[in-house]
Amino acid sequence: MNLESPTVTVNKTAEEVFEFLTKVENFEQLMPESKQKFEKLSDSRFLFQLKGMPELVLEQKSSESPVKVVLGAASDKLPFTLTADIVDTGDGKSTTQLVFEGQFNAMMAMMIKNPIQNFINTLTENIGKL
Repeated sequence: MNLESPTVTVNKTAEEVFEFLTKVENFEQLMPESKQKFEKLSDSRFLFQLKGMPELVLEQKSSESPVKVVLGAASDKLPFTLTADIVDTGDGKSTTQLVFEGQFNAMMAMMIKNPIQNFINTLTENIGKL
């Protein structure tokens, strides 16, 4: 299952957005209002929970300065990645888009598609407000 957020313009350079997204504690600022729990577990890992959802642990899997940050599930139970693609547009601005890729059975994909799409859209909107 592949989902993409809209691309947003950020009033920060690609380097600034990259630096922000590589600090896992900053994701707390990007979470939706339905966030019930957020905990930094290490410099590359955090746990979060949204209302009505189970706790998830995300970890930074890789990064490519200043154009890409890849987060992924720390558990193999829900195998997915969340990639931030960052493009410098000049004039101190950049664009960012989130891409979610997961491997789920058809029933699970149908159940989680809309909540995940809403989640990545909210994260992207909040990145645009930086």
